[in-house]
Amino acid sequence: MAKVMIIIGSKSDMEYAEKCHAQLKEFGIEGNIEVCSAHRDPERTARLTGDAESNGYEVIIAMAGLSAALPGMSAAHSNLPVIGVPIPAALNGMDSLLATVQMPPGIPVAAVAIGSPGAKNAAVLAARILALKHSPIKEALKKHRESLK
Repeated sequence: MAKVMIIIGSKSDMEYAEKCHAQLKEFGIEGNIEVCSAHRDPERTARLTGDAESNGYEVIIAMAGLSAALPGMSAAHSNLPVIGVPIPAALNGMDSLLATVQMPPGIPVAAVAIGSPGAKNAAVLAARILALKHSPIKEALKKHRESLK
């Protein structure tokens, strides 16, 4: 089964992680939520994301507000695709969005919308990435697309 790591910097971001997790489940994707701050526990964050691939993960979804360092730090420590979800905090999440998309060349982070729409879209984007390798996910995506009509 395909696995996605959902990493959030604070328990206060759990509502977004849970929306993402629920959407992943609809596609038959295992999602595991980890709470780990890029600032308060950088060593653990580096270890979690650095070991993600060897632990069977294929995509990392990193959600963060304020300085939004977590997506970039995840991408710095892993070669897996990283999807950043800006969480509304200060400036209605615009600060988080800008921090997520302003990555240096060679360390990409895919960015989705701020907040709940972004949490769900991160799961859909992860499913699209995984569908390249996992045909059941491709079929689940087709059904999902039809349900949106």
